[in-house]
Amino acid sequence: MQDYYCDMDSIMMTRVGARMRARRERLNMKQEDLATALGLPHRQTIGSIEAGERRLQPAEMAAAAKALGVRIDYFTDPFHAAGEAAFSFRADDADEAILVSLEEAGGRWLATYEELAKPSPIRRSVSLRPQDSYEKAQAAGEAARRALGLGPFPAVDLANAVEREWGVLVLYIDAPGSVSGAASRLHGVDAVMLNRAESFGRRNYDLAHEIFHLLTWDSMPPARLDTQRSGKSAKRIEELANNFAAALLMPEDSVRVQWAQTTAGSLAERVVAMAARFAVSAPAMKWRLVNLNLLEKKDAPSDAELCSAGLRTQGKDVSPPLFNNKLVSLIHRAVEAGELSVRKAASILGTTSHGLVEVFRSHGRALSYEL
Repeated sequence: MQDYYCDMDSIMMTRVGARMRARRERLNMKQEDLATALGLPHRQTIGSIEAGERRLQPAEMAAAAKALGVRIDYFTDPFHAAGEAAFSFRADDADEAILVSLEEAGGRWLATYEELAKPSPIRRSVSLRPQDSYEKAQAAGEAARRALGLGPFPAVDLANAVEREWGVLVLYIDAPGSVSGAASRLHGVDAVMLNRAESFGRRNYDLAHEIFHLLTWDSMPPARLDTQRSGKSAKRIEELANNFAAALLMPEDSVRVQWAQTTAGSLAERVVAMAARFAVSAPAMKWRLVNLNLLEKKDAPSDAELCSAGLRTQGKDVSPPLFNNKLVSLIHRAVEAGELSVRKAASILGTTSHGLVEVFRSHGRALSYEL
């Protein structure tokens, strides 16, 4: 029992220190200035607190909250994360304010899941390096498919499988069009956030891409933001991630069999039909066929031709419910048990009380009382 309390004390010291550092750096405040505000003689003491090596005393916490312009529960709230969660966004020209907002919201969701689910801290990993070949990344994608128990069309059950087998939290969120998704980790939680407004095929590809980043986070940590302007090493990592995702979602054997059987229609319609079968985007399928030498690059349909063929043959895409059934169910259970107030739960999910009811309803949950 004593070890348990020691562990909890260590977790709290780490949490307080990380949040103090995150807020101080956000304000561009020096350690010396914060030490003065707390009545501490040395900036090294602030460094020890931020490293989780020294406890922040109650009076010091009150002084720190005032100096940093936050409430005291900013340091201690288990349903919040500031500075502890790491993110890697898949985005194009996203505004910094948007990324910060998503980090703050994502931190709440991951922290809440960690607090309510108490997930295992054991993680899957793949030892790939930036200098490794694309073939090795593709082999890792095929191996991941087999490890997850996925069949010839992996995308259909990928989200459920990574949550069930590897404990990865897959969250569907409302985000600007410039943001496709993100990989994130907080203590024992690995998560992928996906823009639910994107097409089914694009979401699947983004999910597979972000899974690569989670699996290789230790051997080659991803950049905070994936952009075309990233450095050479970052670009190489993104290329490896794309090769991993292609092999995971479109297994070579399955693609060869299905392509041989897909003979009706124009070339663009055949590619679109293949994309629908594998639940990926038509451009992703086109390049997979080219890379497997099943389609000559010079003969490959343009994206405009694929779009036209898709509009003629595909039905309307349906966005998934917000967030994740497991996370929403955990929050619903906590509200029903009185562990979370409706107001607090709504704040965690970034909505109103009535909005919370709608989120519950979208996941088949209802409150046992009227608001």
